[in-house]
Amino acid sequence: MGPAAGFMSTATAWPRRDTRCLRRLLAVSEETAMRKLALVGSAVIGAVLGAVLFNAAPAYADLPVIDPASIAEEVKQLAQETGILDVLNAMSAVQNTISTTMKDINTAIGNTTYGDTNTLLREGFTQEANYSKASVGAQEGIADASNEAMAQFDLQMRDAQIRDQQTASPTQCASLDGGVGVQSAAEQSYSVANAIARAQDWRDESLPNEPPHPAGNISYYCDQNDVAAGLCTGYSATTQDTDQSFSSLFGTGTYTTQQALNTANDYATNLIEPVAPAALRGDQLNSLAGLDAAVKRRSFNARMSAAQTYVDNVVGLQSSSVPPSSQQTAFLTAVGLPATGNISWLQGLQMEAERRVSDINWNAQLQAMPPASVEREIATELALNNYLLFQIYKSDLEQGVISATHLAVDTEHDYMPTSPLPTPSIASSSSP
Repeated sequence: MGPAAGFMSTATAWPRRDTRCLRRLLAVSEETAMRKLALVGSAVIGAVLGAVLFNAAPAYADLPVIDPASIAEEVKQLAQETGILDVLNAMSAVQNTISTTMKDINTAIGNTTYGDTNTLLREGFTQEANYSKASVGAQEGIADASNEAMAQFDLQMRDAQIRDQQTASPTQCASLDGGVGVQSAAEQSYSVANAIARAQDWRDESLPNEPPHPAGNISYYCDQNDVAAGLCTGYSATTQDTDQSFSSLFGTGTYTTQQALNTANDYATNLIEPVAPAALRGDQLNSLAGLDAAVKRRSFNARMSAAQTYVDNVVGLQSSSVPPSSQQTAFLTAVGLPATGNISWLQGLQMEAERRVSDINWNAQLQAMPPASVEREIATELALNNYLLFQIYKSDLEQGVISATHLAVDTEHDYMPTSPLPTPSIASSSSP
């Protein structure tokens, strides 16, 4: 039988569903080739299955015979006609290229003692991934540690700010000590000035047992002329005529001794009223002229008291009152003033004002002050400024009273009646 006998098959051909959607339109030559390939394939498969499964008897000359060479030739010819051979050749070329490339890679990598290339690559990539994860974990740890350190630092900074805002600085404590000392000195100086003024008023009023002039102190201020006149037995260049010196009233700011205070008081006496006029007594007060003189004497005493008390306040302002603080002692030593004993109200105010201008220690502390301490210092200085302004206001009130007294005296002196008035005559009456 010819080659065509190989295409005979007893297998039942099941019909295929043929639709327009599933069927691809083929060219006439392509469709014919595909049909031939299908018939050949079916014949081969049918023959093999029949022989194996059904124990087919040996082929005889009158039975169909399968020719593998003819089938192979037909398949090859069909593959060439349909282009499948080119595809197979291309796939083989790609496979050869891949194989050659893998060989090159293996050659570049080295031998496969530790495993094949895929295994080594997988392990390498896995190790790189582990390194990356470890690096990320380390970075997270570093970031957490940095955040924790910064949080601790911020907390400590905030604690320091709270401490600076709530804790008083040494400068603030020194300012408070100075302020308390100034106020205590003010109370002491008022007591001294009030006692001196009251004693001067009694002398000005010529009360009993009050000398018109403190004659007992003259010998202390004798000079060469007094000795030559026989008023004194000797003199001292340090104390002569100091009851007439303005420096006795305003000296170092504090009367360091009792004699210095007495000298200032004697200067105030010589300045305002060295000798008090005699008092009106007895019949001088019973007559009409005596009553008129008593009115004028009271006016005189009131004016003298205003002038004397104003100067006595200056004396009391410089009387030794309270001990200085350590800061004030250091300042007095730095400026060359005596730092022993007590200080006066005036000197305390002077140091509180001047040490903020010229004291090196205070200015050095100011440079190192935190903002909260600087704000407290500003508040303290504003309070001191208000205190000084109030004291100035009190002094202005006293000066206003003295100025009003001057105006009254000048007005009374310049007053002249418009015409002389006759002296009224008083006639005695004989009627019961």
